Amino acid sequence: MAFLNNSGDIILDAVLTDTGRYRMAKGDGSFKIAKFALADDEIDYSLYQNANWTGVGADGAHASGSAYYDLNILKTPILEAFTNNTSLMKHKLISIPRTNILYLPTLKLNALAGARGVKGQGALLQQASGTFYVATDSTTEGTTKLGGTTALGNAKWMEGFSTPGSVIRVDQGLDTTEIPPSISIPGDLKETQYIVEMDNRLGFIRKPAASEAATPSFIDDDNIASYYFTAGSDTDYIGDVPFANSDQVYVAAKDVIAGPRGTSINFSLGASIQLQTSTFLFTQLGGTEVISGVSYYVLDTIVRVTAATLGRSMTIPVRFIKAV
Repeated sequence: MAFLNNSGDIILDAVLTDTGRYRMAKGDGSFKIAKFALADDEIDYSLYQNANWTGVGADGAHASGSAYYDLNILKTPILEAFTNNTSLMKHKLISIPRTNILYLPTLKLNALAGARGVKGQGALLQQASGTFYVATDSTTEGTTKLGGTTALGNAKWMEGFSTPGSVIRVDQGLDTTEIPPSISIPGDLKETQYIVEMDNRLGFIRKPAASEAATPSFIDDDNIASYYFTAGSDTDYIGDVPFANSDQVYVAAKDVIAGPRGTSINFSLGASIQLQTSTFLFTQLGGTEVISGVSYYVLDTIVRVTAATLGRSMTIPVRFIKAV
């Protein structure tokens, strides 16, 4: 891994992912580039030095004129292309053929007390660290462990081995107070497809507050499982962002989208059989931690949620936990 030399013009720096090289190596003519995506993960737009610039040094526009407004951005070190597909394209660019858009849609995690999921289940509350805890067996869930009066209240962890009683909820919409939430979001700004990714060795996605596992659409060479969900077809997972009350107003204690609402994706997590029955992956990839006087094996990972059409994505920290 290295940085590109951007002292001159860079026309294109591209590599095939591991899957792309595998398909090309088959040599049967089946390798075709049918789609591509663009992203701006390494770009800091606050470096654009126009009249509104308030960065390091003198405020205001670049002294040499508008041709130099983007000079600091062009000088930003950019990594060479590399083949690990899980490390790329976190912030994809989108094209919306309208010029009257004032606010772009966003994704926001809704872990507020009292928030309800698409199917009415309560949203899972975050730990103070921002992490979601998933218990991997009944001993961990037992009344002397997570179910007792420990640092983890019952509303702050999910059963990864049995039917969970709560969901992870992500809302989509226009997060602005300038447009009331009672106004419908334009159709081209309403997300209808989501991709949820997680490490297939550790766990799986399942229906909200249910034990039924979702079927991965694809598992790549790094054991990352991708689940594709579509509004209208996967109604157990996706629905319109519900209002906290019939007045269709923003309620700060229950809503994270202040303006027009789009869709909400809700899902539960299950622990893999290996995490449920063994400590091997905990000792190889995780560690131990004492919480309120009780020792646990812990293994940290992330779940990534991507709005497939509008390109927004977010990562959700997850900790699988097992009583020692």
